[in-house]
Parts: sequence; C-alpha cells; structure tokens
Amino acid sequence: MKILITGCKGQLGNELQNIIKIGAADIGQVSKNIKESEVIALDVDELDITNLVEVKKMLTSLKPDVIINCAAATNVDGCENNEDFAFMVNSIGPRNLAIACEVINAKLVQVSTDYVFSGKVDKTLTEYNLTSPYSVYGKTKLLGENYVREFSSKYFIVRTAWLYGCVGHNFVYTIRKLGKEKKYINVVNDQIGNPTNANDLAYHILKLIETEEYGVYHCTGKGECTWYEFAKMVINLSGLKCEIKPCTSEEYKAFANRPKYSALDNMMLRNTIGDEMRNWIDALKSFIDKIDM
Repeated sequence: MKILITGCKGQLGNELQNIIKIGAADIGQVSKNIKESEVIALDVDELDITNLVEVKKMLTSLKPDVIINCAAATNVDGCENNEDFAFMVNSIGPRNLAIACEVINAKLVQVSTDYVFSGKVDKTLTEYNLTSPYSVYGKTKLLGENYVREFSSKYFIVRTAWLYGCVGHNFVYTIRKLGKEKKYINVVNDQIGNPTNANDLAYHILKLIETEEYGVYHCTGKGECTWYEFAKMVINLSGLKCEIKPCTSEEYKAFANRPKYSALDNMMLRNTIGDEMRNWIDALKSFIDKIDM
C-alpha cells in the first residue's frame, strides 16, 4: 500500500508516520500491510493543496492508494481574521484532493472537527446530528467535508477534537509551559469537549484505510470535560504546583465563537471497525509519561 500524508509535520501527521515506522501505536499493533506501506510525507513546501493543478499533477505522478489529509488552518481566531486563507486551506484544499483522488481511484481521509457543530446542545453528538457551525474555522471545515462528499466516492471524514500530540503547539504543552512560569492560570470552565491523544486517532485512521467502511466518523477520547478540568489534570499529572482558576468564555474574551458543548460520540467507530479510543485521562497520562521520559 502506498500512503500519502499531507500536513506531515503537524501533530497527526507525525503520529501517523511514527506508528507506521514502528508498527504499533500506544494501544496496539497495526497490520503487516500498514507496517510495510510506502509512506510519502509532504508538507506545504512540497505540496500546496490549495493549487488544483499542482495537486492533480503530484497525485497522478505518485499514484498513492490512500491520501490522509492532515493539512488545515486550525488557528480558530486566525481564521476569523483571514477568511480567504481559511477557505483556501480548509475548503478548497480538500476539494482539490477529492477531485484528484477520484481520477486515480484513491481513498481519501479528510480530518475534520467538532467545530462543525453549534455547541448549543446538552448531549453527546453522533454522526447523524445536524451541523451548524458559528466560527469561520467551523464553517470552512464543514465546507471541506461537503466538497469531499461531492467529489470523492471513497472517503472517510474523521471528526476529532481537542487534539494533542508530541510535536507542534497544543493545549497540553501550553498549560505545562504556563504552569512552570506562573502561580495561577485562568482557564475557561464553560466549554465541554473530548481531549484526544493524536496517537489514538492515528491508530484508528490506519485501521480505517484498510477497509471500505466509507463515511463520516467521530474519533475522540472517551469521556468529556471542560478546558478547566483538562488543564487541572495536565498540571496534576505533570507534578506542577500552579493553581488553575475557572473563568467564563466572556471573561476570557476569545475573538472567535467556540462551541459551549461539542462532546462527540464515536458511534460509527463502534458499529464498524470498533472503538478502541482510550478514556481521555488514561490517554493524557500516557502522553505525559512519554514526553517526560
């Protein structure tokens, strides 16, 4: 199998490459077929997914069996300030990949987000719940999903949330850094979601691509919490003394709207390939143990 990974230098792209290389994730081994795959790892300097001509030329030349699109504009406030950039990366990029995948008969994995939902609910969201994003980030990611549905016949749309991994910037690294520098940190306590270890997500994506179980998936850590509870757990597991103080979204004054409740239910995983995602606390402890080694 030949696997092309876009956005290869990000959190998820890094985990995918590592798992394939060693043949195992934290929660289990991958198949021999995946371990022996040829991996083509590309980032924006090697493939601009917003350029349809370039995408078609590259994919037609390389002829991968699967494309896993990890490239995205994920800075939520930044997307509000630069709608065109968010649109090009989060919407047009997936469209271009879908068009090219159809030409070469390749499978496409499009990684999406809980931000496609409004957040105005009080129960976990399944794949059949109606989407209604508020932020530019959420709207452009949803349009990217829709383009993939429209132009590709062999797709996996995988929505995740509150992702953290070994490389790049994420909430866990930010809280640990601030926890070493400050006596206290104010963290939002009125937004609820699912912290997700990128290693767990990557493992499930690699299981999916060996199947023809096409469709929309939720893939997040099990259990839910607020950002405040997430931060407290990061501090406690890291052995830091910093105090975490709760605040409201209004007090935090973020530029873009965030969903107040966007906890996802991995219903499609449960009923197809199986849901092996860890409880968010167990996965976080494993991650912190790993980076502290």
